[in-house]
Amino acid sequence: MNYIKHLTGFFEKVAIDKTLNPTHVSLYIALFQFWNCNRFKNPISINRDEVMRISKISSKATYHKCLKNLHSLGYINYEPSYNPFKGSHVILFNFSDDLKPVPKSERKPKNELLFEQVNEQALNKSCTSSGTGTEQALVPSINYINNTNILNEKNVSNLENQAKNFEEINNADLKNENSEKEKSSAKKEKEEMLETLDDDNRQMLQTFANSDENQIKNSWQKSSAKKEEKLQPTIEEVKTYFQENNFPEQEAQKFFNYFKSVGWLVGGKTPMVDWQAAAQNWMINVEKTVKLTTTFQSKLTIDFGAN
Repeated sequence: MNYIKHLTGFFEKVAIDKTLNPTHVSLYIALFQFWNCNRFKNPISINRDEVMRISKISSKATYHKCLKNLHSLGYINYEPSYNPFKGSHVILFNFSDDLKPVPKSERKPKNELLFEQVNEQALNKSCTSSGTGTEQALVPSINYINNTNILNEKNVSNLENQAKNFEEINNADLKNENSEKEKSSAKKEKEEMLETLDDDNRQMLQTFANSDENQIKNSWQKSSAKKEEKLQPTIEEVKTYFQENNFPEQEAQKFFNYFKSVGWLVGGKTPMVDWQAAAQNWMINVEKTVKLTTTFQSKLTIDFGAN
């Protein structure tokens, strides 16, 4: 059986029949699904709960009423079973034979059929919407216009951003070009000034420029050397500082020799900031070692004296 022709014939009858409502159609489609599962063999055994679930009918009274209506109108043959353990039987009729073939003279081209289908769909929408069908038919075109407007706005914003980026790049290039032009113009002015001067004056200017550069270098070297000198004391300064703190010159010589060999670095890593503070730590460590040696010697003398 051709189920497409069957459904086409069913819907043609539904379109003509004014006594049916959507509940009848949904119930018939649910029965058709059971028939399809039974490979279009009659009769089919149905379960009320399953049919109501598929057809979305919630009332039992409506379900039985629609079944009886379909039976009386000739769409199905309903055989109820009053046994709860046995399902009712339904026979569905084949409506594919009711379709009449259209003669070739009355057939229309495919393009005209498509055009008529589109017009019929628009008319059906206008009929079902009670006067608002034209607005519904225009919704797709309005959506298309809105989508195109959104795309145009996005494209405009992208173009504006690209233009801003291009202007920023151009401004940066112009700044670089201007700075290079200024440097080149300054060099040209110097060269022109040198060309206008005599040889003696040229030599004077060059020596003056060289002397300025040498002075800057010498001043920087002197300042760095002064900083190093401040950080690195002389042996005489170390000796006088140790003598002021009642420590012998020998300890001062040890302190100076040790830190000079290390490069005046504390812990072998960080440069020394205050050599006097380092000398104070040196003195404290010396006092600790002296105390330890005296206590150790006293213990040795006590132990040997006892023996």
